[in-house]
Formats: sequence, C-alpha cells, structure tokens
Amino acid sequence: MDLSQAQWFKASASASSNGACVEVADLDTSTGVRDSVTPEAGAHVVARPVFAAFLADVKAGRYDR
Repeated sequence: MDLSQAQWFKASASASSNGACVEVADLDTSTGVRDSVTPEAGAHVVARPVFAAFLADVKAGRYDR
C-alpha cells in the first residue's frame, strides 16, 4: 500500500514525551499506525473496525498493568 500521500497525526500530549509517540493516518477504509521517531520503518495498516475495537479496549483499561 502506498502511504506516501497519507496525512499523519499524533496526539497533542506527545509534546510532553519529547515527541516520541505513535502517529495515525486515516486511509479511507483503514487506519495506519507508525512510530513517530522512525516513520521510515513502516506502518501497520488495519481495518477501521479493528482499530476502533482496539481503542475501545484501551479506553476500557484492558491493557492496563
């Protein structure tokens, strides 16, 4: 998948972590996720419903330690 035209976004809170965070991109029917420090390393691309389910799990605390 060609991601050269994707618009990547990161959370405004990333400023407090020296910019080190993940970036996301809206890719029509998918969502791209990549490391903001090494964007040239590539991205994970997942279907929107899969990413939405992941976010719901994060918000519900499923991955809290």
